[in-house]
Amino acid sequence: MRTPRSVRTADVADKRVLVRADLNVPLENGRVADDTRIRASLPTLELLLERGAAGIAVCSHLGRPKGPDPAFAMAPVEARLRELLPDKRISVLENTRFHPGETKNDPAYAHELAAGRDLYVNDAFGSAHRAHSSTEGVAHLLPAYAGLLLLDELVHLGRLLGDVERPFVLIAGGAKVEDKLGVLQQLGGRADTVLVGGKMAAELAQPASQSALEGVDLVLPVDVVAAASFDPDSETRLVRADSVPHGWFGLDIGPQTQNEFAARIKEARTLFWNGPMGVFEWPRFAAGTKAVAQAVAESDAYSVVGGGDSVRAINELGLTDRVSWVSTGGGASLELLEGKELPGVAAIPEA
Repeated sequence: MRTPRSVRTADVADKRVLVRADLNVPLENGRVADDTRIRASLPTLELLLERGAAGIAVCSHLGRPKGPDPAFAMAPVEARLRELLPDKRISVLENTRFHPGETKNDPAYAHELAAGRDLYVNDAFGSAHRAHSSTEGVAHLLPAYAGLLLLDELVHLGRLLGDVERPFVLIAGGAKVEDKLGVLQQLGGRADTVLVGGKMAAELAQPASQSALEGVDLVLPVDVVAAASFDPDSETRLVRADSVPHGWFGLDIGPQTQNEFAARIKEARTLFWNGPMGVFEWPRFAAGTKAVAQAVAESDAYSVVGGGDSVRAINELGLTDRVSWVSTGGGASLELLEGKELPGVAAIPEA
């Protein structure tokens, strides 16, 4: 894996710096509901300030607007950033996706972002798999460096691609097999065990899906909490995973599966978890995900957790400090672990 040059080596004294951060945070009632990603951006910004940067313009996308939309304006994000890091040298640019050229990697928009700046720092690992103007295009117009968070992500995720301590257990969940098939194929063959929950477990029980993962030691649920309808208040029944009534939905792994997964996790020396074990956002179907989160936190293994719901479970249970690395990457993490080159990383010169 290539190592991009670090912001630690950049001469930033009296320079005007453009920082691409990942400030794509949830908003509620016009305020930031979870500032985890904002806090993750602070070390790079603090380093730039300590080393005498004259000004720091921070840019990020927020949500997926199709153009200017007040609901996705950066004002609440900037307000929270200023509370955490009150320095007049920092400014936050408007949502990059308000500009139609951002997702098209439009050179004109990249030049607009670069105008008046002396160097560029990409600290948005979560967007590094996108070749956008703010993540890839501008890196060719200014001296480009990797931020501290981006570098940490590469180091911690990279450990999963090297010689790992065994047993290596991969835990995969969520709704769509296609979203994680590449990782299952890349890491699954190297893992000693792959524990699968969520809707994708039912899909992987099909012969066609299993043929694509030949040689992977899959452990599928033996029992599930089934619901009569896809509804948080639906009638439920604990059933064998292969005996879900017709028209019902398996919305969480059952207690027998929770115990089996926990036992496998306890034996592990290396862990990677991505994806919930059920419809985690509904409390009645969150037990499986919580059980996995607790088992991962109690493990002595080198553990990496990625994916929105997995990270949310770890955060809500107050277990973040008991995991080796909580990735902010989402899709970028998966693509890196699939062995793909990330455009936002490739655009930065090597160290």
